[in-house]
Amino acid sequence: MPYSHPILEFLFLFSVVVIWAMILFNLMLTWGGYIYRRKFFKNEVPLADDADLPGVSALIPARNEAMVIEKTVRALLAMDYPKDKFEVIVISDHSNDGTTEIVERLSKEDPRVRCLGWPARERGSGKPHALNEGLKLCRFPVIAIYDGDNNPRPQSLRILSSAMVANPNLTAVLGKFRCINRNKNLLTRMVNIETLSFQWMIQAGRYWFSKFAILPGTNYIIRKSALDAVGGWDVKAITEDSELSVRLQMMGYEVQFVPTSVTWEQEPETLKVWIKQRTRWVRGNNYVLRKFAGPALKFRNRHLTMEFLYMFGLYYLFLLSTVLSHGIFILSLLGVIRIDIPGPYTAVWYSAYALYMAEVFFVLSYEKEDTLGNFFVTALMYFTYCQLWIYVVFKSLLLDFTRTRVGVWDKTVRFKTDAEIPPENPVEPRDKAKAKKSDD
Repeated sequence: MPYSHPILEFLFLFSVVVIWAMILFNLMLTWGGYIYRRKFFKNEVPLADDADLPGVSALIPARNEAMVIEKTVRALLAMDYPKDKFEVIVISDHSNDGTTEIVERLSKEDPRVRCLGWPARERGSGKPHALNEGLKLCRFPVIAIYDGDNNPRPQSLRILSSAMVANPNLTAVLGKFRCINRNKNLLTRMVNIETLSFQWMIQAGRYWFSKFAILPGTNYIIRKSALDAVGGWDVKAITEDSELSVRLQMMGYEVQFVPTSVTWEQEPETLKVWIKQRTRWVRGNNYVLRKFAGPALKFRNRHLTMEFLYMFGLYYLFLLSTVLSHGIFILSLLGVIRIDIPGPYTAVWYSAYALYMAEVFFVLSYEKEDTLGNFFVTALMYFTYCQLWIYVVFKSLLLDFTRTRVGVWDKTVRFKTDAEIPPENPVEPRDKAKAKKSDD
């Protein structure tokens, strides 16, 4: 006879409540992201004239990026920005694959390029340390950050700077990142869907409600004065971008998401590389949660408190509830246990799955990627890709207890690619015109 107990029933109800709370919160963010998108394209900031643009120092922290660094530097130099107001500083952190030599050669071709390099060795000092050292060399008041594999669109930097010119209250402005190898295999297609969903649901929605977006690792600008005020990057942080974001938020700075500024980057093409990258991300968020738990739970900054509760809910409560839900479902199916609480739980599960599909496919339509193929990929992701996060989170917690990680590079594996940046997506001006027409 199947086993039944009040504790099992409590755990079951707990999992249902937490899962639906996160679903509804993400639904709210999706709605906020939609409203922000319409307002953004309706009142899009015009590109600033050369005379009004601030000087920008672009930092590229690099550790063994010989395969991609030249293409990235040339893409930055080719951007539509005044030459006398732009410089590129590559911090080659003890690279031993020729990265330093490539950048030094490029610096001889264009004086806007400078290389800060240290003697080659097996281990680097870490991305935050490299950024702090590069910051000391910057000549301009605005700092731009790009990863070593980036291919920004020609106007991406001008778009970010124009937003800062139009709104002097902005401390930082971040753009959108896209997956250049999204059509490589099933995994990269799933990563592409995930990154688009995150940016249009979480980033856009967060900014609409709180006037703040979390800094990504690339394609953003920030005032040098703000970096000096908060003490630069935390060298102990694994995800230095999210850690810096929290400190900026604590000080009341405004950080805007500007989706028209686009850079294309490489994403993991194998499951092993994906797990390694995501594990690093989760460990970085674990560090942020530990570091800022005290200030967040004092409830003096409601946005910081909400951010902390969201991260804690997503990485711990939500996944714990998912594991409980899976376990109870499987044991019930096998006849080991039974839940006597009456309710339409099958309908509740189908409703949750339908909302997941609707939210993701809704934001895919923004980029004209709401294809039949992506519909099936999205449907499959729920049962495969999304479930892998459970393994990643538990692995990250285990590593946090068994390993100390400070000042170490753990970057995504690069690869050679001939993929070209796709043409400009016509969805944005089309929707802008529709929004204006409907408001007239």
